[in-house]
Amino acid sequence: MELPAENKRTALLALAVLGALLAVALTMFIVFDGDDEDESGGNAAPTATSGGDAGAGGADADSGSDEPGNAAATPIIPLTEVAEAHTVMAKYMAGINTYDYKSNAVTWSPPLLALTTDDTRMKQTTALPSGKAWATCVAEQCESKGTAVVVRDAVISDDLVRGSGRTISSLVKVTSTVTSGGQSTTESNEWLVTVREDGPKWVVSGFDIFGLGDVGASEESGE
Repeated sequence: MELPAENKRTALLALAVLGALLAVALTMFIVFDGDDEDESGGNAAPTATSGGDAGAGGADADSGSDEPGNAAATPIIPLTEVAEAHTVMAKYMAGINTYDYKSNAVTWSPPLLALTTDDTRMKQTTALPSGKAWATCVAEQCESKGTAVVVRDAVISDDLVRGSGRTISSLVKVTSTVTSGGQSTTESNEWLVTVREDGPKWVVSGFDIFGLGDVGASEESGE
């Protein structure tokens, strides 16, 4: 039996309304589902922040290396070895200023050259007075006594590129007291002394006058 036209229109209208409601429901579902995803995405932010905190913790660990126990950089040359180098410097510089009129180059030079690179330059500088100065020393029966002390380090290096090894240059104060002809004169000079590592030991490779120090007043003995 065929429905009247009015009933058909009512049924179609109902279907249209139902379809519209269904469309609205689907739209709302999609919208709110998207919001939930956004919210879950928003919840990822604290996780990232936690990662940031972990990074901050890493920074704290790095900053922990700034503590006194960890802050000191490894020295180029350990202090114990620097002290050994200073001993060689002082011994050599005091030695070349210690002699008397009876000194002989044959016996006087070797112990001092053993503290050096023993090259031509060091052989030339490790020598007793000569010429007129030595003649005067012998005639007046002179005697010289030297002392030396390291004042401060000027350069400490380890040349890895050229392979020249570890070297130390230090300012050394040398004081010598010379007695000659019944008079004693004390003089102090500062020298820039360089030592380098030669196997298990340190040896003097050169020294240059740094600057004249105060010359002590002469002491007249025998008067």
